[in-house]
Amino acid sequence: MNRRLLFFFALALPIAVAIPAAGAASGGFTSAQATSGASTYAAQCSQCHGAQLQGGAGPALSGTSFRSSINASYTTAGKLYNFTKKQMPANSPGSLSATQYANVVAFVLSRNGYPAGSTALTAQNAAALQLAGVRVAAQTTTPSNVEIQRASPPTTHVFSALPSGANVTISDDMLAGAANDANDWLMGGEAYSNDRYSTLNQITSDNVASLTPVAFAQTGMTASFEDTPVVVNGVMYVSTPVVNGKMKVLALNAVTGARIWETTYNLTPFKICCGPVNRGVAVAYGNVYVLTLDDYLVAFDATNGSLKWQTKVADPNVGYSETMTPTVYNGSVIIGSAGGEWAIRGFVASYDARTGKQRWRWWSTDPASFSGDSWKSGGGMTWTTPAIDPKLGLVIFSTGNPNPDLSGIHRTGDNRYTDSIVALDLNTGKLKWYYQEVKHDVWDYDAVSPVVLFDVTVNGAPVPAAGEAGKVGWFFIVDRRTGALIRKSDPYVLMSKNMFSTPTKTGVEMLPGANGGAEWSPAAWSPKTHFAYVLGMDQLMNFTTQPEKNEPGQLRLGSAFTNVKPGAVQDGRFVAIDTETGKIAWTVMTDQPLIGGALVTAGNVTFMGEGNGDFDAFDATTGKKLWSYHLGAGVNAPPVTYMVGGQQYVAVAAGGNFQLDYPLGDAIAIFKLGK
Repeated sequence: MNRRLLFFFALALPIAVAIPAAGAASGGFTSAQATSGASTYAAQCSQCHGAQLQGGAGPALSGTSFRSSINASYTTAGKLYNFTKKQMPANSPGSLSATQYANVVAFVLSRNGYPAGSTALTAQNAAALQLAGVRVAAQTTTPSNVEIQRASPPTTHVFSALPSGANVTISDDMLAGAANDANDWLMGGEAYSNDRYSTLNQITSDNVASLTPVAFAQTGMTASFEDTPVVVNGVMYVSTPVVNGKMKVLALNAVTGARIWETTYNLTPFKICCGPVNRGVAVAYGNVYVLTLDDYLVAFDATNGSLKWQTKVADPNVGYSETMTPTVYNGSVIIGSAGGEWAIRGFVASYDARTGKQRWRWWSTDPASFSGDSWKSGGGMTWTTPAIDPKLGLVIFSTGNPNPDLSGIHRTGDNRYTDSIVALDLNTGKLKWYYQEVKHDVWDYDAVSPVVLFDVTVNGAPVPAAGEAGKVGWFFIVDRRTGALIRKSDPYVLMSKNMFSTPTKTGVEMLPGANGGAEWSPAAWSPKTHFAYVLGMDQLMNFTTQPEKNEPGQLRLGSAFTNVKPGAVQDGRFVAIDTETGKIAWTVMTDQPLIGGALVTAGNVTFMGEGNGDFDAFDATTGKKLWSYHLGAGVNAPPVTYMVGGQQYVAVAAGGNFQLDYPLGDAIAIFKLGK
């Protein structure tokens, strides 16, 4: 998937350290550089790699994991510098000056035992500084014991009892009827259809201008915040991003934002590309289910936050991570996996909701459509929440790019079932059908926005359909009985004429960029307008070839991409697409690319947030902007709505976004109509 605004300073790069000082390498940087580089590192790198280079969301930049592979791939400071300059910082590659990049490399080398000298490290002389096979002074900082392999048990604090009469045990019948439950928001996509449509109509296009904040629930976890809250009987369940190796799961009063309970979960090391995010919990059978970046499916007690069980679902050491909101159906928890930047194979799996035992697993790369054995590391991750069609007995989801993302030399063929809408049998996990949006993708044009289920009219008759807002820039609509394409929309973002050109050594600039199109942002769909509401972006990017070896556990893109700045196309589009025709009904332009998610209601209002901190409401029919409230941090999460005590509320996370470098925060904002 993503933007692969990569979370790494380097590809788990190792440097030979802790060798006696005799025969140490001659200085290739100055002490002043290392000191200056420390400041840049603290500002640009420490959030991912730790203040002491010990690792966190990104790999350790010292210690045993950092010593294991430089002899194979990064033999000189020049190679390390060039990678860093092209791909870092993760949220804005190439944005620092040449001096800053050289200083950061000098700082990392100094912390790994390389001696300073009298000559400054530069882009021009870095290639002459040998790193591999060099004897350096013993490392005196970042002891090996900071590389924690075992996490402490979760800790829970109960602050108050559940609200009077609040039954938080969600049954299968409640989940099946979620689309008609006006009071609650019972799952990530509101209902199994993932349409993010609420039948509530107390807030309308006529009165939404009086919407007023009533509570701000701060989680204390300031980082890229992409959570969709779940609300049942006045209790709101929230998961946070990971900060310093910890994440929180909270139960809040959905009216006041007050804590009911809070559990802190400690993670083991993990690898991610696109921020330390978690997109939300699933609630059912008296449990709260959450996936973790270190690849656990965890169940907590919904009444008090205590741990019930946890199950390992994948191996973080090879690149798997879990960011999605699970789906619960008929006693099963259905999940997928992130990690498309690593040489791994995607999957969707089902687990027993009461025991955590795996029921089935489907692998998302088809050996017949990959050359050789490249299917074994061919990507096809499932980043976002699957939809469910109980009548047809299907779980329907979208899949990510093949790996390597941007080079298809060693994976010739269509690379099924990547970049696809896929349907599996709910009970067995067997493939029922697929529709591939982009064959043999080498542009990172994967399908990562959740699939939405709705009906469309074909030859005068209603047809059950599934829609997905692709990063490639079209909204694809297929028959969910067969997977046959019904239509794809007109482009909802800018498309350059060369958008399917192969990356070259000198670079190819094209639109959409690697972020899309539509990113992971969930679309909404209204049965009143028959419009799909999509958050899109225009980001002109330059794609260049950068061949890489397949080394287990290391990032593998195959090429590189960077935003073309300044002065190039960088904007956002909130778009309504008529699913009956594929035409664009209306478009609202924004100054910044959009990422987060949409909500639409029976009150003819659609909501979405912007990276600048604005939370906006629009007329769902015309696109006219009706209301906006500035929340300070980027509003880059999907909104929800619910009713408590006869009052309709709207809530959204305001915590910014790592990929697009929007202002970070830690709050859930709750609104209702003013008097």
